[in-house]
Amino acid sequence: MAALSSKKRVGIIGYGHLGQFLSVELRKNQNFEICKIWNRTEDEKEHVLPLTKLDEENLKCCDLVIEVAHPDIVHQYASTILQYCNLFVGSPTALANQKTYDGIKDLVKKHNRSVFVPAGAFWGSMDIQKMADLNIIKGLTVTMIKHPNSLKVTGPLVELNNKAKQSDNPVILYDGPVRNLCSMAPNNVNTMAGAAVAAHTLGFDLVRAKLIADPQLVNWHIVEVEVIGENGFRTTTRRENPAAAGAVTGSVTYFSFLASVKETLYRPPGIHLC
Repeated sequence: MAALSSKKRVGIIGYGHLGQFLSVELRKNQNFEICKIWNRTEDEKEHVLPLTKLDEENLKCCDLVIEVAHPDIVHQYASTILQYCNLFVGSPTALANQKTYDGIKDLVKKHNRSVFVPAGAFWGSMDIQKMADLNIIKGLTVTMIKHPNSLKVTGPLVELNNKAKQSDNPVILYDGPVRNLCSMAPNNVNTMAGAAVAAHTLGFDLVRAKLIADPQLVNWHIVEVEVIGENGFRTTTRRENPAAAGAVTGSVTYFSFLASVKETLYRPPGIHLC
């Protein structure tokens, strides 16, 4: 990748495993400069600011803010961030909230900003987006299979996930529209939310999500994608992503996020899957 004439100044929200990984890797890249980091827990030694400092004073130095914390950050701060810079939505389950998504769309137009949604573990995302652009995608199902210890779920899914922990067999936690699942597993189904953004003619209500807890799946996260098009077209993919026991994010997905951030260098204003 050729060096740009000036570095892109980046802020990162969320300093867990993924945030720290991006901080380290982007500092190695001549096209990026880390100028701010925010986290729920402040760390003065690491120059990590608290979320209360997500304000004009600290945002105006950024060209891009990368959110890799929690969808609540997008709900609460997207409108503030987009006044001053572009936004990378690392928790796209936030976009299942139609008020949040519509607000972001309006701000993108008002401020001539770019918003980026990473493909993550969603294999074939660009092909699916092209099918949606041509209005020839008729159905999309995304199935995610993880060990129950890797799932952080709420509501009625908690009991089902606990059942999986006490079993030797897979348990289907959910089968239905992506939109309803996003609020019950906000940290686990960002891949599905990305699918709903890519397949925009189907969206969060017509993309089907299946979430399965498999106690035998100790070292992997599996993502299966089934696409249906016109005239009998159908294709399926299965991605087996190495993941440590109990990990929310598979190891290969870290590098997919990094590649997505690098793509932000060359995208015009608008909302982009990358």
